[in-house]
Amino acid sequence: MTIAILDFGSQFSQLIARRVREAGVYCELFPWDAPPDRVTAIMPNGIILSGGPNSVYDAGAPHLQPYIIEAAVPVLGICYGMHLLAHALGGQVTGSNKREYGQAQVQMLPSELLPGAIANQPASTEDMALSVWMSHGDNVTRLPPGFESIAQSANAPISGMVDRARKLYAIQFHPEVNHTQHGREIISNFVHEICGCDASWSPGNIVEQSIKRIKQQVGARQVICGLSGGVDSSVAAALVHRAIGDQLTCVFVDTGMMRKGEGDQVIETFRQNLGIRLIAINASEDFLSALHNVSDPEAKRTIIGEKFVRTFESVLDSEIGAQSDSDWQTSTDQTSKQFLLCQGTLYPDVIESRGPERQSAAKIKTHHNVGGLPANMRFELLEPLRFLFKDEVRNIGLELGLPDDIVWRQPFPGPGLAVRCLGNITWERLERLRAADAIMQEEFARENLLRTTSQAFVVLLPVRSVGVMGDGRTYAEVCAIRAVTTDDFMTADWARIPYDVLARVSSRIVNEVPGINRVTYDITSKPPGTIEWE
Repeated sequence: MTIAILDFGSQFSQLIARRVREAGVYCELFPWDAPPDRVTAIMPNGIILSGGPNSVYDAGAPHLQPYIIEAAVPVLGICYGMHLLAHALGGQVTGSNKREYGQAQVQMLPSELLPGAIANQPASTEDMALSVWMSHGDNVTRLPPGFESIAQSANAPISGMVDRARKLYAIQFHPEVNHTQHGREIISNFVHEICGCDASWSPGNIVEQSIKRIKQQVGARQVICGLSGGVDSSVAAALVHRAIGDQLTCVFVDTGMMRKGEGDQVIETFRQNLGIRLIAINASEDFLSALHNVSDPEAKRTIIGEKFVRTFESVLDSEIGAQSDSDWQTSTDQTSKQFLLCQGTLYPDVIESRGPERQSAAKIKTHHNVGGLPANMRFELLEPLRFLFKDEVRNIGLELGLPDDIVWRQPFPGPGLAVRCLGNITWERLERLRAADAIMQEEFARENLLRTTSQAFVVLLPVRSVGVMGDGRTYAEVCAIRAVTTDDFMTADWARIPYDVLARVSSRIVNEVPGINRVTYDITSKPPGTIEWE
C-alpha cells in the first residue's frame, strides 16, 4: 500500500513524506509534472498535493493534471494543493490583501480528517480553534460544485473543504509542520482511515530497499565515500558497505576547518567500529588557500564542494590507480563513469539548495554537496540518504548496528567551520573559533545538553566590539552561541538553555580565548532564520 505525493515546490514537501512514513505507510515523492504512468506505476492508494510558491492564476504556474482526479483515489490538497483543486474543479481562488505566514487559529468542523474531540465541539466554541501553520497569500473564495467548507480562519473563510463523494479533501494550512496542532493526526487519518493503508513501513524496510537500489546502481564498479565522521556520512558508508562490501573505500579529508581534536577522533572511531577501508588526507593548506579573502557564503560552499571532489579524484590516482582514459570517464552520461562518489546528502540539503528534481522550489542556500559540486566531476553520485531526514537516518544507523557515539553525534556541516567563521577565513580566526566551540561543547556535555539539543555550536562574527579587561580597553571579535531543538531540521526552535550554563560558557570564552570579548545567544527560530548562519 502506497501514497503518492506530488511536489509543487513547497519547502515542506518532504515533510509530508516524513509524516506519512511516521504513520507507517510507504510513499514516494514525485515532481508535479511527472509522467502519469510513472506515478500510477506505484499503484497509490491516495495522492497528496503539496504546497508551493506560485499562484494558480499565474502564467506558467504548475497545474493539476487530469489523471489525478481520474485515478478515483482519495486526494488531499495542502495549501497550493487546495488552490489547485478549487481552481481546476470550478471554484475560485483570489489574492488576499492580508497574507498569512506563521501561526494562525483555525475553526475546524468534524470530518474524516479530524473526527476527534476538538473537531466535534460546536463551531461557536472558542476552544475548538486549532493552532496551525499558515503560509499563503491566496484564498479560496468560492467552493467548487460538490464541496463543503470544513474549516475557517479570520483571514481565510474557507480554510478547508471536502467532496465526500469523490473523497477529495483540502486544507489551507500545513499539517506536516510541527507547529500545527493535530497535524500528524490529520495526515494519519488521511492515509489510514480515508485511503485504507496499513502501517507496515519501518527502518528495516528502508534498509532493505536501499541495499537493492545501491546494488543496482553500483554494479561491479568502485565507490569512494566522502566521510566526515558525522551521522549522515557514517550511515551512508555503513549502508553502502552492507550492500557492496570491499568495493567501497572511505576518504576522510581534514580541511583545516574541523572542530578541536575532531580529525583524530573520527579516524579512530570509524576504524574501530566499522572495519571499512579508510584513507585519511590532510588537505588543510589547499582548502585555506582556495578560501583566502573569500567572505561570501555561497562562494565558500561552491569552492569547498569543488575542492572536496578534486581531492577525492586525486585519491583515485594515488591510492586506487585509476589513471587510464577509460578510468577517467568525463562523459555527461553519469552511468558511463567508472567510479561513484557516495555522499551523506539528506533531503533538507536538497530542499534548501533546490536540487535538480526540485526546480520549482526556491533556493535558500547552496549546500556544498548539492549545488556546490562541479559540473565536470569524474564521478557518478551515489546518495542513498537523499530523500531522508536526520531522525530517519539515525533510526537506520541503529538498524545497521552503529554505536551510539556515531548515531547521536552532534551534526557538523560538510564545509565545517568555514560557514561558522563568518567573513574572511584565516588560521588565526579558525583557531579562535575552535577554542570557543570546544568550551561550549564541554559545558553543554557536562549538563547533558548535547543530547537534548538537536544542534549546538559557536559562530565567530565578522564584527568587533569594545570591552574592558583588567582596567584596560579591549577591541575584539564577537561570537554567538547557537542551539536549537528540532525533529526534522526543516523547522527548528531555539533551545532554552539554563542561564547559569550560558553564563559559564560566556565567562570561560572571554577569559580563555584571546581575541573574543563578547558572547551573544541566538534566539531565532527556523524559519525565519536557518540553523547555520551561512
